[in-house]
Amino acid sequence: MEAELITTEQVSTEMIYQQDKAQIDTQIATAKAYPRNIKKAVEDSIFTATLDVETASSCTYSLPRGGKPISGPSVHLALILAQNWGNLRIEAKISSIDNKSITSQAVCFDLEKNIAIKVEVKRSIMTKNGRMNDDMITVTGNAANSISLRNAILKVIPKAVVDKVSKSAKQLITGDISDETKFIKKRNSVLEGFKNTYGVTEEEILGVLGKPSTANITADDLVTLIGYAQSIKDGDSTADLIF
Repeated sequence: MEAELITTEQVSTEMIYQQDKAQIDTQIATAKAYPRNIKKAVEDSIFTATLDVETASSCTYSLPRGGKPISGPSVHLALILAQNWGNLRIEAKISSIDNKSITSQAVCFDLEKNIAIKVEVKRSIMTKNGRMNDDMITVTGNAANSISLRNAILKVIPKAVVDKVSKSAKQLITGDISDETKFIKKRNSVLEGFKNTYGVTEEEILGVLGKPSTANITADDLVTLIGYAQSIKDGDSTADLIF
């Protein structure tokens, strides 16, 4: 009986493998028959990323590291790029979980170029009071999936393309700040947004930016702050951790 059970499982696994292989082969053949138009893919990505200020703002993230902010394209921008780049097979899933951490594994497969990148991201599920509850572990797992998927996509789509689309989104984020009056209005709007939404004070914002006064805040700083807000929304961090 035991030998028969093993044989059945092996047959089932082989059938799944063959079905998946046939599906991938079909997708590769389709990708080869309908290759991407790179120029159109870039134009469509820029159009989507700059559809409105809210969409553009979602395209960047920022996190403090070693006393300095690091910024980059968010998972939202990565998905916009993937959808318009086309001929990609992407997937993210939780590959393992133990008492202290959860690991996500993502794959981005460029069917047209026949290149696949696999990325793993590990996130802690520990707090100062011990292991997270099941709901928070689920939230953390979803955040890990988003990060691993973003990283996989951005390793496959050329950096020059990512940077071009990201730059267009950043220009829309700050809006028209061509003179001092318009810049001050935008700066005050961002600072008020943090105060009203997260209870963050002006002093805390200046502290994380490393600036002595609001007069020293630059356009790049505004993009960083908006990136912080997006990281909080996406669950990559919290206002308490950042500020």
